[in-house]
Parts: sequence; structure tokens; C-alpha cells
Amino acid sequence: MNNRIQELRQQRDWSQADLAKHLGVSRQTVNALERGRYDPSLPLAFTIAHLFNTAIEKVFNPALD
Repeated sequence: MNNRIQELRQQRDWSQADLAKHLGVSRQTVNALERGRYDPSLPLAFTIAHLFNTAIEKVFNPALD
């Protein structure tokens, strides 16, 4: 799944570790999310959208092949 997590994180000048701390996940999970290697659970996706004060659709876009 395509996402804007890295872009949103960088706008706040947060490291991956900073974002991981806010989300209660590991830095490796944040890295996997940003690279599209891991699709978040629905609760985590909503938490990410809420953290960045945006709609979930503005964070995540399904990869259409």
C-alpha cells in the first residue's frame, strides 16, 4: 500500500524513532510502513491519520497494479 508517512513525518521534523514512540511501535515497523513492506492494521492506520490530524485517505492509497 502506498502511503505518505515519510513525508508527513519529515514535515514535523521527526525521526523514525520519534514516530515509533508516538505510535507505540518499533522503529523497524515505521521503516517497513514507509517502504510499503508492511500494511498497518486498521487501528494503527487510524492512529497514524489521527496523529497527523488528517483523513486516513490522505495518508494511505492502495497500490493498484
